[in-house]
Formats: sequence, structure tokens, C-alpha cells
Amino acid sequence: MKLSFLASHGGSSARQIITAISEGELVGYEIGILITNNKDAAIYQWCIDNQITVHHISAKTHPDHEDQAIRDCLLESRTDLVVLSGYMKKIGPLTLSTFADKILNIHPSLLPKHGGQGKYGNYVHASVLQSGDRVSGASVHRVNGAYDEGPVLLQEEVPVYPDDTVETLGQRVRAIEAGLYINVLKAIAVR
Repeated sequence: MKLSFLASHGGSSARQIITAISEGELVGYEIGILITNNKDAAIYQWCIDNQITVHHISAKTHPDHEDQAIRDCLLESRTDLVVLSGYMKKIGPLTLSTFADKILNIHPSLLPKHGGQGKYGNYVHASVLQSGDRVSGASVHRVNGAYDEGPVLLQEEVPVYPDDTVETLGQRVRAIEAGLYINVLKAIAVR
């Protein structure tokens, strides 16, 4: 199964998944491509340095057909499954329909709590702390047309401590994300 990625910044989960495939920890997958909407993203240079095919597709590079360009690029590379790794844009309808139920995202909370439009990164952790929740975590879900509303495939909890800050909680959640993604991918591979 060919696995491709969409990322906007550092792409830490994409890096760890690609490494797991390369080192034989994650079997049943072949590395496809990585698309970024930000050519200055750290993941762009990382892909070049690691001989991973990377494409920059954004509203600047494709102002009238960004969604079509992403879909076409994924199809041309024979992608079977798409993994979002900190991708900061909503997936367009052409890509969504072509890859229905084949796009995965990780969200830094226990969905459905603290999900939705505008709930990403530190905004999520701030929301968790403001709510007084005693646990947080991460959720891998299938992407549909609404922010963070696709079916949840797997979640993992982390404790929320009384002295937590947005930064400390964020570090604890980020530390489990790649492993959670890899566990979901292992489960999909054996189906």
C-alpha cells in the first residue's frame, strides 16, 4: 500500500512514519510522496535530504486549482492512503471524494472534545486546560468534509497535571502522536 503525506510545517509524524517504513518497523507500506503548502517548511528540506519526493502545492503555486493539483499529484504517484501531518488547510472536495475514507489525520485531543474549526495546536491544549479536563491525548480519525468529525480509529490518553501549561501539555501529547499513527497504520495493514 502506497502511503503519501500532506504537511505544512515540521511534519514530525510524517518523518517518524517514513523512518518506520524505511527501517522495516512498519510493513505493508511503500513511501509515496509528500505535498506541502509551505516551501519554507522544515519538512520540505527534510524530504530533499532523505530522497523523499516532495511537491510544493499551495494557493500561490496553483491559485485557481490547488485542490485539483493535490488530487492529481496523489493519483499520479499511485497513492493508496494519505496521512496528514500538521497540514493546516482544509482538504478540498476533489481530493476528499477521490480519496474517500483514505485520508487520516491526528488531532491533539480526545475527539470529539476540543475539535472543530480553529482548534489546532496550542489552541487545543489551551481549551483542554481551560475546561479543567483531567485527561487529554490524541485521536487518529478519518477525514471527511467537516473539521475533526470523521470516524475516530484510535485514541491514546495522557494525564493533565494541575501545574500544566499549554507547552507542557503540548509536549506530552506530541510525544505520543507518531506512535499512535503507526499503531493505526499497522492495524490497517493487516486488514
